[in-house]
Amino acid sequence: MATGMLHSHTLFVVLFTLIYLIKTILLLSDRDELLEKFKKKTKVAERVVSFGFLATGIFLITQLPHSPFPTLMYIKIALVLLSIPLAVIGFKKKNKVLATLSFFLIVVSFSLAYKAKAAKAGDKIIALSGKEIFEQKCMLCHGNDGKLGVGGAKDLSVTQLQHSGIVDIITNGKNTMAAYKETLTSEQIEAVASYIETDLKGK
Repeated sequence: MATGMLHSHTLFVVLFTLIYLIKTILLLSDRDELLEKFKKKTKVAERVVSFGFLATGIFLITQLPHSPFPTLMYIKIALVLLSIPLAVIGFKKKNKVLATLSFFLIVVSFSLAYKAKAAKAGDKIIALSGKEIFEQKCMLCHGNDGKLGVGGAKDLSVTQLQHSGIVDIITNGKNTMAAYKETLTSEQIEAVASYIETDLKGK
């Protein structure tokens, strides 16, 4: 379910951004008549997309562990919440500054989300054991027992993969999981795979 929600959220984000991009361009180019027609034709769709965007986003947030909660996530939420009233006022009053600022905040908030994801995947670490590496790089999505399942993360306690299969997924990634071949050494990947096999699998 989490994987489906993640894909749905991504789709809503793209549609939400596209709608506001078109409206902003029309407003800035003084195409008032065309803007009103566009707003009228997309009124229902915009409401559905906005609701879907917020609903799936809230669901994904509730799936995150309460601690640690990334600072960038707080900033992203604040920017999105700030952009909404600015957009409403900006397009209603045809205020180009407010409308542009709203769209800018939306773009920045989404950029922060991708930055946080990249940082999580790209942050090089030095750890003494597979357990420590797992806690630093994997626990946010898999949980300390491997069963959390955030963002479509598999339940490691019931995995049927053998050691080589676990190593391959950690190395190359799969679906929404990032690849760690550039950020972990082969020894570190082996250590994480061994930890999953001995401490999480079948527990």
